[in-house]
Amino acid sequence: MQSLAMIENWPVPTAAAAVVRADGTVAGSYGPTSHRFPLASVTKPLAAYAALVAYEEGAVELDEPAGPEGSTVRHLLAHTSGLAFDEHRMTAPPGTRRLYSNAGFEVLADHIAKATEIPFAEYLHQAVLEPLGMTATTLDGSPAKDGVSTVDDLVRFAAEVQAPRLLDARTVLEAMTVVHPGLSGILPGYGHQKPNDWGLGFEIRDAKSPHWTGSSSSPHTFGHFGQSGTFLWIDPDARAACVALTDRAFGPWAIEAWPSFTDAVLAQLRRG
Repeated sequence: MQSLAMIENWPVPTAAAAVVRADGTVAGSYGPTSHRFPLASVTKPLAAYAALVAYEEGAVELDEPAGPEGSTVRHLLAHTSGLAFDEHRMTAPPGTRRLYSNAGFEVLADHIAKATEIPFAEYLHQAVLEPLGMTATTLDGSPAKDGVSTVDDLVRFAAEVQAPRLLDARTVLEAMTVVHPGLSGILPGYGHQKPNDWGLGFEIRDAKSPHWTGSSSSPHTFGHFGQSGTFLWIDPDARAACVALTDRAFGPWAIEAWPSFTDAVLAQLRRG
């Protein structure tokens, strides 16, 4: 895909990208797709997927208590537990505000580790990484932000989310459906969004503006970006997903470069 070559113009030392269709075929790739990059918050969709496997295995229920009083597994996945961004303290009652929270994902991982009696990093490996052949992906630290992976591995994950084998398709549909609709909140790097819609571990584009995806991205697009200059989006209407990993921290360069890149990718997909 010629559009992927646009990463050559990004002001970053190293970048790689790929597009995978809903049928699992790779539409194109560019750059060192086997290079391992810190994912930052693109770790969260991987952790969320492991949480959903734990749910389907019966280890946890989405609406069971987890985290602060009144919070559930569902609240933690959807950033509505009330926990602060990087601190284990309450800043709002559960379900009342969309408070993006690394702490919430850490509490979630601890909850799953206790329920399964398996350390969360090992559970993620057994439940998601190993079955998908994601041999270059590791989690050494916070399940909110300390994953390391490659474009090749995340293509496998993006293919799984589009045509799930590890989960029931209805569970994935729930993950990409807004939890607690209408809540406002801060989208890191983009300011206050009203509403600031999320599913279960995935951010949902809807009509957010500004946004890190493209102006032509479907409102149904869901995914995540990371402060290490990384993103993964899945556009169900385009029947495709895109992964881009870099080694330059997110900033104005990404806010400028990513939307036009996404629009170019989508335009090329439409042309076939």
